Order: sequence, then C-alpha cells, then structure tokens
Amino acid sequence: MLRVKAGILVLVLCFAQNMISQTKVSFEPSDSDPLISKHIYGHFAEHLGRCIYDGFYVGEDSSIPNTNGVRNDIIEALKALKIPNLRWPGGCFADTYHWKDGVGPKEDRPTMVNKWWGGVVEDNSFGTHDFLNLCEVLGTEPYLAANVGSSTVQEFTEYTQYVTREVGVPMSDYRAENGRKEPWKVTFWGVGNEMWGCGGNMRPEHYADIYRQYATFMTDWTNSDGMFRIASGANVADYHWTEVLMRDIPKSLIEGVALHSYSFVEWDKKGSSTKFDESQYFSTMQTALKMEELVDKHAAIMDKYDPENEIALVVDEWGGWYEVEEGTNPGFLYQQNTMRDAMIAGITLNIFNNRADRVKMANLAQTVNVLQAVILTDGDKMLLTPTYHVLKMYNVHQDATLIPVKFESPSYEFNGETLPAISISASKDQQGKKHLSLVNIDSKKSNEVELDVEALGFKKVSGTILKSGKLQDHNTFDSPNQITPQEFGDFKLKKGKLTVTLPPFSVVVLEGE
Repeated sequence: MLRVKAGILVLVLCFAQNMISQTKVSFEPSDSDPLISKHIYGHFAEHLGRCIYDGFYVGEDSSIPNTNGVRNDIIEALKALKIPNLRWPGGCFADTYHWKDGVGPKEDRPTMVNKWWGGVVEDNSFGTHDFLNLCEVLGTEPYLAANVGSSTVQEFTEYTQYVTREVGVPMSDYRAENGRKEPWKVTFWGVGNEMWGCGGNMRPEHYADIYRQYATFMTDWTNSDGMFRIASGANVADYHWTEVLMRDIPKSLIEGVALHSYSFVEWDKKGSSTKFDESQYFSTMQTALKMEELVDKHAAIMDKYDPENEIALVVDEWGGWYEVEEGTNPGFLYQQNTMRDAMIAGITLNIFNNRADRVKMANLAQTVNVLQAVILTDGDKMLLTPTYHVLKMYNVHQDATLIPVKFESPSYEFNGETLPAISISASKDQQGKKHLSLVNIDSKKSNEVELDVEALGFKKVSGTILKSGKLQDHNTFDSPNQITPQEFGDFKLKKGKLTVTLPPFSVVVLEGE
C-alpha cells in the first residue's frame, strides 16, 4: 500500500510540474487610445538580388502572366495582404541611384553596377514609372527613398517635381514626354538612407545640416505639398544619432525619423535560416525582443524635443537576417522563412501596435526573395511564407484603435536565461469588432492565458492560428502549403473570461463581437 501511495504521489507531482501555467490579461481601453496606423504594415522592395528582377519584374515578354512586366500572382498576393505602402528603390541602392537613368525609352537607358549587392550590372528597365504604376495597381502608397549620398539638391528637387508636379515646369513636361501626363500621388519621401553607413558614413551633425538643406528645397515654406519627409535615422541603439536629429532639425522641416534594426543569431555568424538549434532560436528571439527597448528609448528622446508627438518614428527596415541559402550569390541575401520568422513577425508587430502613439510607419525587409520575405519565387513557381501569413492575420489591426493590454508574461527559459514567452496586442476596428493577437515564442511549452474581456463586451469569439510541428518547418516550392493559417478553437468564453491555450511557437488572432 505504501508503494502504491508513493507511486500516486510521484504521478501527482509529475502532473503538477507539467501543468500549464496561466497568465491573467486585462484590457484598459480609454478615449485617448491612439490609432494603429496601417502604415506600420508597410513593405520594402530594394534593387537587391532577386527582389525586383526575377522577383517582382519578369518583363512584358515573359511567359509568366504579368501586368506591365510585374507578376500577376505577386500582385494578387500583395493585394490580399493589404500592403499600405511600399518602399523603393533602397536601402543602400537608393544613394547610388540616379532617377533619370530609369525613365524614358528602356532601350536608351544606361546600365549601372549595383556595387552594394553582388556587383551585378542593372539595365534600369524597372524605373520610376514602373514602380509608381505598380503601386497604383496594388492600391498602395509609394515610399520613395531618394538619393542624398551621391546626388545633389537639384537632382532631388527635380525628382519631386517630376513625380508630383501637375504642369508648368520642365520636369512635368519631361514626365509627359515619357508617357505620363498626370502626376502620381507620392507623400512619403526618404531623405537618404543609412547616412551613418552606406549613405555616406556621415556624422549625425553633418547629416542634420545636409537634411535641412534637402528638406528646405523639397517643398515651400508651409509644406503645402503635404510631403512626409523622413530623415535617415539611427542604426539600432545609436541614441546619439536620434538626439542630434531631433535637436538640430526644425520641426517645420521633418515629419518622420527612421530606425533600422534586424533580428539575428550573431551579426558575424548568422547561421542557417533552416538548420538552426534552440540556442540559435533563443538568440534570435533575444534580438527580436530588443526592438521593444529600442523603440522605447528612441521614443523617449523624441518626446523630449517633440512632446506633442508630431514627428513619427519610422522603423523602415526590420526583420530576420541569416546566411544565404547554399549555392546562391552571397550578395543576393536570399534565405528561407520558417516558424522562427513567424515569431519575429508576430512579436515585432505587437511591439509596434502597442507603441502606436509614436510608431506610425514600418517596413518589413523585404517583400520578395530577400531577407524575411513574404513571397519567394523560382521560375514560374511562387510561395507564401509563414511571415506572409502572420501579416495577413494581423492586417485586422490596420487603422484600428489600440486597446492597451496589461499582463505579466510567463518565462521562456533556456540554459539559465529567460525571455517573456507571451506577446499580445489588441485593437477595435471601425465596425466595432475587437481583435487580439497573441504569440507564444516558447519552443516547447504551451501557455494558457485568461483574458478579462468583460470590458470588451465579448459575446462570441472566433480565431485563427499559425503553428507547425517544428521551428524549422517552412514552405517549399514542392510543398507550398505546409504552413498555412488554420481555424482555432482552443478557447473558452465564460462570464467575461476568455481562456486560451497557446501551443508552443504559435501565433493566434482572435476576433470578438
């Protein structure tokens, strides 16, 4: 009998150790909650590797169905994603790109060497008209990153006139000669890119003065053109850079300050995108979660100079960065996309959502075939990555009102280190529906959350989940639908409490009415 009791005791203890801990979550809506700008869900298309050529653009004569040379399957996928803006042509490429080389008859355009990305020769067949017309087809806003590093103020201002001026100036006439009478609507302008690095290795004090000069000539005294001028911002934790720009650039000349930060294992030893262990996964989650601290500290500096919150923090490069796939050009940055990348996307977007008062725009790097791409192509084949599916699940937050959330996350533990396992953001859309996005990054353990939704008035709930059997799982051209969102029902709603069980490394979006 004693042996039996001891055995029962051991079983009870083992069961207790394996029980899922519960996290209590509350929501604190108020009349002053900010709007989650749809532009947080922006994308990035640089002339890099196979993003533009052999990605977006296959040419008008391609056997692959296309619209003016751009793949129709990519167009339809991005429409379904509801991308709000698209950044082009760089990246580092932007500050070596001279826009006049990419307009006019294609057979007359000069070639150029893309010295940043593989040393390939580009024929400039995809230029400003192609990009801006694509944005019109997609129903998305263009974000032009214009050349400051190797350009002139005149070239820059002529570009703005070529694109936006209706009539009456040589550049609008030049545009008409090239086949476009009506101007395009371009609000977002990047005044250079990574000026601390490939944009010219400038000191912030020098760039602040250069920025003031360019921004002055882009528009008039009152910015009656409505341009949203974005300064090239800090590299990760360079808080001095943000301090100088906010201190030295008059508020009348600036609408946004950029920030770049990537998620990786180690910068000099990034590892495979698919053949990684838990240690590498944990390190990647550490750098991804660092975004929270980066945004908060840069925002605190901005608050000091802009307490009215009129200048946006624009995180226009973010995403996972690993070694390229075997056998591919190292300068093309082509990598696969696994459930690890789904975790990066989910927690990063939650961070941005929850800081929507300051973060008004962001751009995932990049759209097709580069870094944490949402789409991969191989000849006429195309696949949607786990990251694509997360962004599509999350697009319910676009232009919805933030619902502040409060909770203490359980820990994801590995080798004596811990990270918060759970990430959550919530919003209310214009139809009154509430959406909750939840991520569990724990590689092995499910986590249960109890959400107090009484204040949200939930009567019924539906859900979608992205999950898979292994962190390394990914979609391939032979199995493009291995990872896709599925209906989710592992929750209970009772007396204003919604209890949800989140499987390991999963993303869940719930809709409540």
